[in-house]
Order: sequence, then C-alpha cells, then structure tokens
Amino acid sequence: MSYLEPGSPDQIAADLRGAFEQRYGTPAAAVGRAPGRVNLIGEHTDYNRGLVLPLALPHATYVAVAPRTDGRVRVASLQDDATWEGTVAEAGPGGPRGWTAYAAGVLWALAEAGLDVPGMDVLVDGRVPLGAGLSSSAALECAVAVAVLGLAGRDLDEETRRLVIDACIRAETEVAGAPTGGMDQTVAVLGEAGAALLVDFDTDETRSVPLDLAGLTLLVTDTRVSHELTDGGYAARRADCEAAAAELGVASLREADLAAVERITDERVRARARHIVTETDRVVPVAEALTRGDRDAVAQLFASSHASMRDDFEISCDELDAAVAVAVEAGAVAARMTGGGFGGSSVALVPDERVEAVMRAIDTEFALRGFAAPAHLRAEPSAGAGPA
Repeated sequence: MSYLEPGSPDQIAADLRGAFEQRYGTPAAAVGRAPGRVNLIGEHTDYNRGLVLPLALPHATYVAVAPRTDGRVRVASLQDDATWEGTVAEAGPGGPRGWTAYAAGVLWALAEAGLDVPGMDVLVDGRVPLGAGLSSSAALECAVAVAVLGLAGRDLDEETRRLVIDACIRAETEVAGAPTGGMDQTVAVLGEAGAALLVDFDTDETRSVPLDLAGLTLLVTDTRVSHELTDGGYAARRADCEAAAAELGVASLREADLAAVERITDERVRARARHIVTETDRVVPVAEALTRGDRDAVAQLFASSHASMRDDFEISCDELDAAVAVAVEAGAVAARMTGGGFGGSSVALVPDERVEAVMRAIDTEFALRGFAAPAHLRAEPSAGAGPA
C-alpha cells in the first residue's frame, strides 16, 4: 500500500526530451507542464455560472514539441499507441479522435485565437491518472498550449494565461466534444502552491484561498472506475440544468433560489437544479471553514455535498460511496466524491496519523466487495502550468 507519487518534474522533463529525440530524430525545442486538479467543493457548478474551489495537483502532464518546416503536425504519447497526423487546420472539429483530440485541438484553437502555429512534432508524457476525475484532459490541453507558447517565445503573463484557458476550453468542448465548464483549465493554469482557487463563473473572478493543512493530509482515492466526459452522462446533466433554468426563466441556475427550484414540475430536473443551487451555496462556507480550521463545518459540508451528488445529481457509484463512508469510519475528518462523477475519485481530509489506517480500510473494503483495487495519492496544493 503506497501513494501514487508525482515524480521529479526535472527528471520527467529530461526523460521526455530524450524520448522525443529518439522518436522524432530531433531535439525538443520546448517542454510544457500542466497539473491535474482535485476539486474540494463545487461539482457541475461551473457551467451553471456558479462557484468552485479546486486546487492543482503535483501530478502533471508534460508535453515536448519541436517545429517542422512542412506544415505537418504529428502527435504521440508515451502512454498510448494512438497517434494523429495532419495539419493545424485539420486539427479542428471533426478531425482528431480520442485523446489526440484534446492535444491536437489546442493547436487549432490557438491558431483560431490569432497565434501563428507552425507544423510541429508533439510528444506527451501524462502523469495524471486517466479516468480518475482528476482532469487529465485539461492537464494535457494546458501542457500542449504552454509548450506551443514556449516555442513561440511567449511569456505566461496574465493575458497569455487567459489565452491558454480559453483555447483549451475550446479544444475540449468543440474538438473533443466534452460539454464541460471551465474549472479544470482555469485551475490548471492559475493554481498556486499551498492554496486552493475560488472561482466565480458568473463574474470570472478568481481568489487564492491559502490552505494550512498542518497535521492533515488531503487524500485522493482513485476508485479505478473510469469515466469519460463524452459518454453522454455529463451532457445529460447539463441538459437537465439548462431545462431547469429555462423553466425558471433565468439565464443560469446561479440566479435561482431553492424555493423556486422546488416548484419545478419535472422531478428529475428539480433534483438536478436542487444540487446545483445547494452546491454553489456550499463553496464559500467550505473555503471559510478551511481557512479558520473548522473541521466540524468541513465535515458537515462535505457530507451534504456527497449526498447531493449521490441522490439529486445521481453521479456517484457504489465504489465512490464506499470510499467516502469507509474513510470517515476509519478516521477521516471529512470525505466526498470529487470531479464529474460516474466513477473517478474521492477526496478526504485525514489527520496525518490516520492516513495509513484510512487507506488500509478502503483497500480492505474494496477487496471484500470484489471491487478493483483502488489507488491513493496525496493532494498537495501545487503551482499551475508553466515551462518544464
């Protein structure tokens, strides 16, 4: 039983440069790095113009690039045999498929934003667990964008970071076809070491929330139940939220209150909207409770959030419910599922001295119930994307 370690960024980048030259026969000209994320509170609220509180993980994706003179683009990965080859123009909607859409789509989106994107070779080394609800897709997108901007000699100033976020959202929604919000790309770029990021999607404002976790560990448990953002469940939830807003006559559920939501006629749509309104209302209290070290408040808010996702939004599963319940029984202060749901991960706030016991209890429960063995990682609030 052990943690999934993020690895040394310098060593990973050096190894990737070596693999790049071996594969393409030329040195990499730039390497970008972007982290995965774990969301502390605020699930499915981003596309409803609500609030979220994610943090960037130390586990990241690394991307090496070098320019080509023939205008062609070649995309490959150290983790997957699938590749894509075409032009920047062909990397848009209807072009690449699977994971390559998230990578190549960024080149198209950056070109659409006015950047001069040449042909290039691209090689990916992803260290964010896939399908774990920890945003490996946004990490890939943002690492590609940072590498391309490094190739162009662009510094990651405030304007350029906004360019990266917007281009990566376009790649995910328009090329990969995943109808997500913008939380993952935002924290992948703007994350700060030692802090979570409070994002208001109604005003587009962000605020750093310092996390003093002395004596506590943020433990992420990957249930190994893989989910796909493009498999229909995510889109169905978004459609229900849009239907709720339309019935209430508001632009988004951020403008709705609970009394109005309870008058929605369709039971399923009413439950979906109830989750969004109550989940948005939990975000600031969690941020405040974490800041003042109020463990009881965090425990109550995490429990309410998980129940809402399980019962009203219906995005949990048996493995997630077990991981959350057993973590608390074994000594975690608080626990909840995290991410888009339909599998993925849970996050627990655990006293340092109880971490081994919590991991052991979850592993045992999964074995007894015939679930696949889970994986655990330490969620240390880390810096956002940059050159590697």
